[in-house]
This record gives sequence, C-alpha cells and structure tokens, in this order.
Amino acid sequence: MTPNSKTLQKASKDNSTLKEVLHYIKPHMLYVALSLFFAFITVVLTLYVPILTGEGIDYIINEGNVDFSKLLPLLVKIGIIVLITAFAQWLMNLCNNRITYHVVKDIRTKAFSKLEELPLKYIDSHQHGEIISKIVSDVDQFSDGLLLGFTQFFTSIITIFGTLLFMLSVNIPITIVVVFITPVSLFVASFIAKRTFTMFQKQSETRGQMTALVNELVGNQKIVKAFSYEDDAKERFDKINQDLNKYSVRAIFFSSLTNPSTRFVNSLVYAGVGIVGAFSAISGGISVGQLSCFLSYANQYTKPFNEISSVITELQNALACASRIFSFIHEDAQTPDAANALVLQNAKGNVTLSHVYFSYTADKKLITDLNLHVAPGQRIAIVGPTGCGKSTLINLLMRFYDVNKGNIAVDGTDIQNITRNSLRSNYGMVLQETWLKSGTIRENIAYGKPDATEEEIISAAKLAHAHSFIRRMPQGYDTMISEDGGNLSQGQKQLLCIARVMLTLPPMLILDEATSSIDTRTELKIQQAFETMMTGRTSFIVAHRLSTIKNADIILVMKDGNIIEQGNHETLLAQGGFYSTLYNSQFSV
Repeated sequence: MTPNSKTLQKASKDNSTLKEVLHYIKPHMLYVALSLFFAFITVVLTLYVPILTGEGIDYIINEGNVDFSKLLPLLVKIGIIVLITAFAQWLMNLCNNRITYHVVKDIRTKAFSKLEELPLKYIDSHQHGEIISKIVSDVDQFSDGLLLGFTQFFTSIITIFGTLLFMLSVNIPITIVVVFITPVSLFVASFIAKRTFTMFQKQSETRGQMTALVNELVGNQKIVKAFSYEDDAKERFDKINQDLNKYSVRAIFFSSLTNPSTRFVNSLVYAGVGIVGAFSAISGGISVGQLSCFLSYANQYTKPFNEISSVITELQNALACASRIFSFIHEDAQTPDAANALVLQNAKGNVTLSHVYFSYTADKKLITDLNLHVAPGQRIAIVGPTGCGKSTLINLLMRFYDVNKGNIAVDGTDIQNITRNSLRSNYGMVLQETWLKSGTIRENIAYGKPDATEEEIISAAKLAHAHSFIRRMPQGYDTMISEDGGNLSQGQKQLLCIARVMLTLPPMLILDEATSSIDTRTELKIQQAFETMMTGRTSFIVAHRLSTIKNADIILVMKDGNIIEQGNHETLLAQGGFYSTLYNSQFSV
C-alpha cells in the first residue's frame, strides 16, 4: 500500500468516525443550539468589555482630568455585563455537560447491547480485558475529549470571528496586520495534529492490552502464585507498560508542541498590534483607550487559537478512542432469529443430529458427519479423551455456535428455526466451571426464575444439598457473595449452581462434570437428586469419571469429533473397544 493510499484510508476512517459521533449528537441538537446561543452571548459580552475599558481609559487619560460622572456608570455597566457573561457561561456548560454525558451514555449502552448480541466466537477469540477497556476506558477518554470540545471549541470559533468584527469596527489597518500573521498559528496546529492522532491511537490500543493482562492476572492470582509465575507476569506487564510509556510520551510530546508553538505566533500578533498601534496613536489615528482595546483584542483573538490547538489534541485522542468503540459496535452480530422462528415451549426432548459438521477454524476439522437420535427422557452420556468434541457438542445443542453443515432438530424443528431464548430456556445447564453473580445467595439460586417463592428456593437448595451450609452462613440466604463466589468453596459454588437448575427444572438437562468439585459423600447424595431430576427429562451428561454414567441409556464414545462407539455400559464393556480401555484404565492398579 502506497503512503498516499494509507493517508486517504486514514482520512476516510477519521471522517467516518466523526460522522458517527455527529450521528449520536443529532438527537440532542436542541441543547447544541442552546449551547451555541449561550456561547454567542458569552463571547459578544466578553468582547464588548474591552471597548468599555478603552472608553474608561480615555476618561482618565489626562492628569487631574478624571471624568467621574461618566466613569462610575461605566464601571457599573461593566460589572453587570460580567455577571450576565458568567451566568451565560454557566448555562452553556450545563448544556455541554448534558450533551456529552447523554452521548456517552448512548454509546456505552450501544456497546453493551452489542456485547449481548455478539456471537460467542467473538468473545472466545478476543481478550476479555480488551473488550472491557473499549466499553469503559475508551468511552471515558472519548467523554473527556468531547466535553472539552463542546466547552471550548464553540466559544473559540465564535470568539475568533467576533473579535475580528470588533477590531474592524475600531481600526481596519491594524486588523489586517492581525489577520495576516494568524494563519501561521493554524498551519502549526494542523501540522502537529496530523502526527498526534497515530500516537494516541497506539496509546489507546496498548492501554487495552494492559487492561486485558491485568484482568487476566487478577482473575487468576491463585494460578499465578501456584506456578510461581510472578516474574513472567511482571516481564509481560513491563513490556506492555514500556510500549504504553513510549506511545504516551510520543503522543504527549507532539501534543505539547502545539501550545508553545501557537503561543509564539500569538506573541508575534501581539507585538505587531502593539508596534502598529503605537505609531497610529502617535500620529493621532487612534486614542490611547482604543490602543488598549486593540491590545486586549489581540489577546482575545489569539487565545482561542491556543484553546483550539489544545482541543484538537484532545479530540484526536477522543476520535482514536471513538474509532475503537465504533469498530466494536460494528462487529457482526450473531445471526438474528428468523422472523417466523418458533417459540419452543415445554419441549418433549426429542433431539436429532443429522450429518453435522463443525470446526472452530476452517483449517482444523473437529466434528464430521455426526448423526444421533435421542428419544424423549433418554439419558445420553458423552465420554472421550480431552479435545474430542464433548463440550463442542454441548455448544452446538445450546446453539452457542451454529453448525457449519447439517442440522440439529428439537421435537422435529431445526433449532435454527427456533428462537435462541426459548431453546436455551428449555435446557438446564450445570457446568464444571461455576458462575455466580454479585448478590445474595437467594438471588443466585433464583437467577433463572426471579419470581420464585421462598419455599421454592429453599426446596431447590435442599434437593441440591446446599441448604445446610447456607444456614450456617452469616445471613443465611441473604448472605452477599462476590462475583466469583470468593467467600465460598468450589464445591459450595457448584452446589448453588445445581440448586439453580433444580429450581427451574426444564425439560432437557446438560450436566458437564457437574459434580467434579464435590466430595464423594455429597456426590452420592447429589447423584440421587440428579436421578430424581432426570426422570422423564432428556439428559446429556458429560463425564470423565465413567463410574457415574453406568445407568445412562446410551453412552456416546467420542474421538476426534466422531462417535466411534455407542451403546449402554454393559454392551460397550463386552465389545472390548475404546470405551472398555478407558473404563478399565480408571480402575487399574
């Protein structure tokens, strides 16, 4: 790609980002108009004060010749104008704050909604910390830049044009001097801004990598310490931190050049006005008060260029962050449910897989030509070595992933013609990896049935053998637990997850190593509860401990994504095949 094409591509991306920002601002145009109105009032009154100040100077220019009769009313007038200006500026800031935080709220809501719509394939293939960084950190950075833009950009632009008009009304030749020198400031600011955006974009990306790493390490501190990974973690952090430091220093360096460069040009403007104005005052072209007014305008005129250069720098950072947010928002969502999709209610549990093909990546095949028919109420155990496709099969049944070829049907209907929510509500899942939310134990058990009564919750907890340890907690069912259930043992967390399914009792069940973290004595009780729960329900049981699936109606033995054996426990043992080898290896001395 040539440098020119890269430049055009970047300019196009910047324009599209800016257009999207304006799209989010559009619903708040009333407040934008009010902000412009109050900015106009603020600028006009601010620029009117130097004229009054110049008149006041002319009233006291000669020794012993102070015209108090005109000076005192003038001072009162200036005071009133200053108060009105301050009030208008306060109202303008209120409007700007409302616009900014409503826009940011809309973007963050859209980003979070997109997170809910994204297929699991995206979540699985991206660092979770980086996704969090886009929704939280990048939106905050964008918010700061947008607020500064609204607060200063409008007033700066209006100030520049307003000052020019006021200066033209006082003296045209001196105004021409100002206008000719000023473009140098714009050129300097534009030159630096172009080189700032790239650095801010890299800074934002690296900040996302750091958030991802910290999120990974904080969530797995026990693993880090257990494997003495501290030094490696520090090395990884130092590398990212060094990159972040490099990009941040460069971004700040380029952006910090803007202010002194524009101030230098502003000083040239002020000096030019002072010299030309002094000669004009000596020749009687303007009064001393008018010269004072002009010098004040020279400051007023050049100050916005400093503010605009600062705003441009912040906006470059904001647009870099906005670009990352919008790229996330525009990620392809999961295929929506068909318009005529069936809402599955009270499924019978008849599940059929016909010629199913699936792979996570195109170059690595996993499941090929898988066929299976499960009658209502049957218990299907899935066994096999790690990586054979057991969990993948569960992902396909729940439609967390869609098949590449073939179809899966529930009660005779292809699951792609069933709404995802209704399909998943007909399954109850207990996974090896537990998940609990921040809240009370009661809220966690009732997660799938928020309107459950106290009696139903306690009954489910008793069935899961969780009631006894819950009663021993400080506030019983009202005990608060953290997001990862940090104040509970792994076994207790798993019991709560089992109680959650016991409460809803859907027509189909998926048990993926559901008792892996429970002691043997409690496991026996849970197995009894599972027996009751699975009666009359289609159940898929993923197990590594083969002793737990002896009573399954059908045992599917998977290897390399294919079902290589199937039958009940006795039949498979009698065959002396792969299942027999797996089973005997667990009990060999």
